[in-house]
Amino acid sequence: MKPLYLDLPSVAAAVSLSEPTVQRLVRDGLFPQPRELSGRRVAWLVKELEEWADSRPVSSQLPPSNTGHDNRPHRRPTN
Repeated sequence: MKPLYLDLPSVAAAVSLSEPTVQRLVRDGLFPQPRELSGRRVAWLVKELEEWADSRPVSSQLPPSNTGHDNRPHRRPTN
């Protein structure tokens, strides 16, 4: 069975946004509201997240080009 609800870190990862961006979109009314699961616990209904994702417009922008940043460790020069 797939999960019914996701917490904030899982939501952010699922929609490829940062947690602060998800929170801002919720505040601005541009993202599904979390549901109260208990007195101090909220989570997002997966079905509503999927509907939000399906409603996003198709973009004409291409993905950004490679920034050229290299995360590989660099060799120390030998003398």
